[in-house]
Amino acid sequence: MEFAFLSLTEIKEKITSWETTSKEVYEYFLKQIEKNDEHIMAFHHINSDIKEFDSDSLLAGMPLAVKDIFCETWVPTTCASNMLKNFVPPYDATIIENLKQAGMTSIGKVSMDEYAMGSTSESSALKIPVNPWGIGRIPGGSSGGSAAVVAAGMVPAALGTDTGGSIRQPASMCGVVGFKPSYGRNSRYGVVAMASSLDCPGTLTHSVRDAGLLYDIMNGYDQREATSLPGKDQIDPKIWETKDLKWVRIWVPKEYFEAWLDAGVREQIEQAIEQMKDLGAEVKEVSLPMTQYAIATYYIIMPAEVSTNLARYDGIRYGHKSDAPYESMDEMLQNNRTEGFGDEAQRRCVLGSYVLSAGYYDAYYKKATQIRTLIIEDFNKAFEEVDMIVSPVSPSVAWKMGEKMDDPVKMYLSDAYTIPGSLAGLPGISVPCGFAESEDAEKEMLPVGLQILAPQLHEEKLLEVAHVYEQARWFREEAQEKRK
Repeated sequence: MEFAFLSLTEIKEKITSWETTSKEVYEYFLKQIEKNDEHIMAFHHINSDIKEFDSDSLLAGMPLAVKDIFCETWVPTTCASNMLKNFVPPYDATIIENLKQAGMTSIGKVSMDEYAMGSTSESSALKIPVNPWGIGRIPGGSSGGSAAVVAAGMVPAALGTDTGGSIRQPASMCGVVGFKPSYGRNSRYGVVAMASSLDCPGTLTHSVRDAGLLYDIMNGYDQREATSLPGKDQIDPKIWETKDLKWVRIWVPKEYFEAWLDAGVREQIEQAIEQMKDLGAEVKEVSLPMTQYAIATYYIIMPAEVSTNLARYDGIRYGHKSDAPYESMDEMLQNNRTEGFGDEAQRRCVLGSYVLSAGYYDAYYKKATQIRTLIIEDFNKAFEEVDMIVSPVSPSVAWKMGEKMDDPVKMYLSDAYTIPGSLAGLPGISVPCGFAESEDAEKEMLPVGLQILAPQLHEEKLLEVAHVYEQARWFREEAQEKRK
């Protein structure tokens, strides 16, 4: 029986109806990994122990891949960094606990940008994953490994984290669904910190309904995590029966359709908006004026928090200890961190330390936090008039590996459409909406994602809108035809 591109919901139905067993499903995906990972290069660690689960449990033993930033008991957790290459945590992240209680089996750890810093997954110190849709193309980042293994049919779903777009952007580039809830809905306890006011655990799946299934299990208050929101959010299953968008007002920000948006991506997004109109949605084109400052704001706040969070990795308290000789404490720390951290991690630590330093804190970090407040106010005003905001996820399809590694600023611009929602803590989703031709010599047809943003704590409405669009577009059938 073939399971490669079935959704979690479809696989669970086969298990509960006794067409198959959780053991057979697990064995199938282990074989998929064995066959495909030599090309995709995503898995750092594989859990080959096969277990049987109660078919009536929420996840019925189905395997999920885990981004290598979630702590799992006695499973290596490296953050794709030499600094943590030998770290084996003695506890589970809260999200892992919740999923295990629902019957999930972790099939293994997948690669990512080092400490989740990047948009291509090329900053990994271990394995650099490849996009299954194009030879030598990036899968996006930082959750590129998670997106790639779902797109390649190696797992039915994967966990990721989104700081400035690190779930939505790789989901778009790999043609899968990427969902991040409101900041604070999913606990960060046991997730290695990058930027604490932005990090948001989420999922990469084949369908919006699968994203809702996992969100139901993952979210909820966690007393061990200071930014965890009170209460438990439960999605009403009736939303999966909605057939139209006649009840939805949608806003298309004109700032998200600038000249540097690739023509093919623009065409697919415009077609998606027209399809939402055909489904009954009321569409407005208006302005989010503070959007132009979002990237600059993000790349001050995020490195500042990175430098604070990564300060603990000095080779004394935590992390890699160099064997190189030293004559002073400073030289020892320099050896440990130079060997432990890659270029991107070092770059962000230096930048973050600079903007937090005496004499520059007010000029940079304080000003950035004020601009962040104005960006949040922009969104609040928008959501007084509309229900959802739709836009591209990325200005381009997946580019060739190595193409932007020498120009970090150019790479940072690939998150221009996802960063504003992250700064505001909004729930967001990337839904596949078609294919666009790459603007390089190969002219490959590659996936494009539609981003939908909702007001804070409106995950149910967001998933409902995304599901209605997904069912009308039904990208998966087109994608499977292209795979043939």
